Formats: sequence, structure tokens, C-alpha cells
Amino acid sequence: MSEEAELQAEEIEVLKSIYDGDENFKQLSSTTYQYKYVDGEKSFILEIQWGPNYPNEKPKFNMEIFYNQSLLQTVKDKIFSLVNEEADQWIGSAMTYTLFECLKEKVPELLAEQTEEMTVSSRVEKLVIDDQSSQQSKKLEKKEHLTKAQKRRAWDRAEMGKAGEKPRGWDWVDIVKHLSQTPHLPDS
Repeated sequence: MSEEAELQAEEIEVLKSIYDGDENFKQLSSTTYQYKYVDGEKSFILEIQWGPNYPNEKPKFNMEIFYNQSLLQTVKDKIFSLVNEEADQWIGSAMTYTLFECLKEKVPELLAEQTEEMTVSSRVEKLVIDDQSSQQSKKLEKKEHLTKAQKRRAWDRAEMGKAGEKPRGWDWVDIVKHLSQTPHLPDS
């Protein structure tokens, strides 16, 4: 076993023992870890992925996950630069815990620029763009047109089921519909 593999195995054990029971920590694989940071209504997830030479090289940081889609790019850049600077100091030693913890202290400061109005407006812009593209795709789709006889045969096949029998009550009269069609008699 190489030196890097031994250090990674030790760090995995340490991370599991430290974050045992922490709902914000998630191990996706033996080399990929996520931590969710929450500050009131605002939150984000940082993903750290180890390379084969970790901890002798910096891990990869990922902020481009679905959960972070409403996060402003300036906020993502701030988080990325902070974690990158911190990782430069810890090359050669286990740093995943240190990186997760250094962000914990600065979450309110990092998310100060993130406002709900900006988040909502960016989502609305995406929705408008997506809606226009979906309308164009709807125009291109053609529906298959069936004749009445084809529709009737398809309906009969669906009604018959596997046993070839119609389901119980298929010809029963709908009592509510029947009563609504009868004339209303005045109370005596």
C-alpha cells in the first residue's frame, strides 16, 4: 500500500468518527465528501474530491452541484478562493476536516452577498428561458392521430385486462349521474 493510500485510509477513519451522526456531512465515495453549510434560510454544499496523490496534492473542490444552483457566482467564487488558499497551507497532511471547519466559521460572512431577491430573479430568468425553449419543442412534436375505431379497439383491449374479462362493474349505472338527470320532486 502506498503512502498516499495509507494516509487516505487514516483520514477516512478520522472523518467517520468526527462526523458520525452529523446530518450535514455526507460520504459519496471513498474519495468524495460533501458538507452542507446553513445560515438561516441560506445554505450551500461544498464537495471535496481526493485525487490519487492526495494529501500530497490539493483535492478538487466542486460547487457546481444542483443544490447550489441558486447561489450567486460571486459567492461561489469567494468560497472557492477561501478553500483554495486554505488547502495551499495544508499540502502534505490530511486537510478535509480542516477545510470543512474553516468554512464553518465564515458562513455568515460568505453568504452576506446572497440575497433572496437575487436568487428569485435568477430563477425567474431561467424559467422564462426554459419556457421559451419548451414552447418551440412543442411546436415541433406531432401527435399520432387515431381513428375512432382504433381508439375503441385500444380502449377495449385496456378494459379487458390479462384474463380477457371486463372488470367487475363495468356496465353499472352511475347512481349520482342518474339521479342528477331525474327531475327534482318538491318536498311534501
